[in-house]
Amino acid sequence: MKKWFAVIGDPIAHSKSPFMHNTWFQELGIDATYIPIHVKSEDLQKAVSSLKLLGASGWNVTVPHKEGIIPFLDELDPLAEKMGAVNTVVRQHDGTLKGYNTDGAGFVNALEETVGKDNRTKKVLLVGAGGASRGIAFAMQQYGYEDISIANRTVSKAEAIIDELGEGTALSLEEAEKQLDKYGIIIQATSLGLSTGENKLPLSLNGIQEGTIVADIVYNPLMTPFLTEAEKRGATIVTGLGMFVHQGAIAFNHWLGEYPNAEKMMDKLMKQLK
Repeated sequence: MKKWFAVIGDPIAHSKSPFMHNTWFQELGIDATYIPIHVKSEDLQKAVSSLKLLGASGWNVTVPHKEGIIPFLDELDPLAEKMGAVNTVVRQHDGTLKGYNTDGAGFVNALEETVGKDNRTKKVLLVGAGGASRGIAFAMQQYGYEDISIANRTVSKAEAIIDELGEGTALSLEEAEKQLDKYGIIIQATSLGLSTGENKLPLSLNGIQEGTIVADIVYNPLMTPFLTEAEKRGATIVTGLGMFVHQGAIAFNHWLGEYPNAEKMMDKLMKQLK
């Protein structure tokens, strides 16, 4: 029987996940399809019940549902439980739903593929304290990044993640702006910059040093306002495309036990997004 998968979020029209996964199904000869579904926060529980009832084999979860979906799942992978955020749901053989987080590992794989593994001692600043930021923070800690700060408009949200990490610093966006020159890696981990969203920066980049590694988790557009501004100031740029493809490949493997060709997909999406 044909399998089907989905991505749920709000907004969702910008997502390249259907193109990516449907291409991988075709390349690997898998009889399956993948669709985008627009789900408002107030409809999330009904959406999960409907996906289960209609026989979805699994789905991805994007902004703003990565934390909100957890109460509606039967089981969490230990890392997703620690992160408090889910971006991949697997329907198991007994029909129960298990949540995973592939964002963090996808981000670190993409970062180190671009700039190498020799930057783990640099001070890291994560901008934003949502589900994606939480996932990246835990993964970076796991990979050996030693000094992580999280800046957020609501500082208490950043403090909550730092408390769970057991190390690091929480600060306001204003405080972060004043000391940007201390950070060797700066990661924009909010949805600002999406082609469907607000075209503004989460914080000013006036203080960054030339050569700072600046990454954005948004991949559509490929060059967000944040990355464009950072590049003008001499930063080394890491787009969100690598994270997107790698997290998707890990999710695909959770669903189907096969690892698709991430490098080939990067090339295809790069052409589309440019």
